[in-house]
Amino acid sequence: MTEPAPPGEERAPEAKAPPAGKAVKAGRFWSFRRVPAAILALVVLGGAGLLLYDVAAVRADRPAMQWRRTTADHLARWRVDEPWVLVVAAAVALLGLLLLVLALTPGLRALLPMRRDQPNVRAGLDRQAAALVLRDRAMEVPGVQSVRVRLRRKKAAVRARSHFRELDDVHTDLDAALGAAVGELGLAKPPTLNVQVARPSAKKG
Repeated sequence: MTEPAPPGEERAPEAKAPPAGKAVKAGRFWSFRRVPAAILALVVLGGAGLLLYDVAAVRADRPAMQWRRTTADHLARWRVDEPWVLVVAAAVALLGLLLLVLALTPGLRALLPMRRDQPNVRAGLDRQAAALVLRDRAMEVPGVQSVRVRLRRKKAAVRARSHFRELDDVHTDLDAALGAAVGELGLAKPPTLNVQVARPSAKKG
């Protein structure tokens, strides 16, 4: 039972949680790629403008530019089945495929999407920051001397060194501590843990 608001004051509406069973999908963040798009647009615009100017000059009974005459002469002598022509064609095709992949993928791989509790709110967590949280949590486990964490979108590889205690006990405690830490990160797709524990390597000397 809520208390009535004082006279002359209005109580702020309480925030409503999303309906149970209706999870809001948290997709990856898309990179705007403004700089590469601007550079490509300027290059295409410059090349198209230069070619259009040369075509207009030829239509006006003026000689074509030297670079276009040279290019046309070379293209007339080159054969399609020459090895280096095939190499250049393959390189251009690979470049085009790479551009298509970049255009169709979200990018921003270093930003991990978090769970969406509100439909109009999106949040992300930097991958290095998340890996640092897992590393700090692992260092709190008794017996752990050093930890190295490699965090990807779907997998977290943890390599720990233990200078005392049984390795199986340390591994069990790390699984529990890191499992709780991954849940506390609030990621939309928590990564699976791959924990390995070993003794420190002996120094030669």
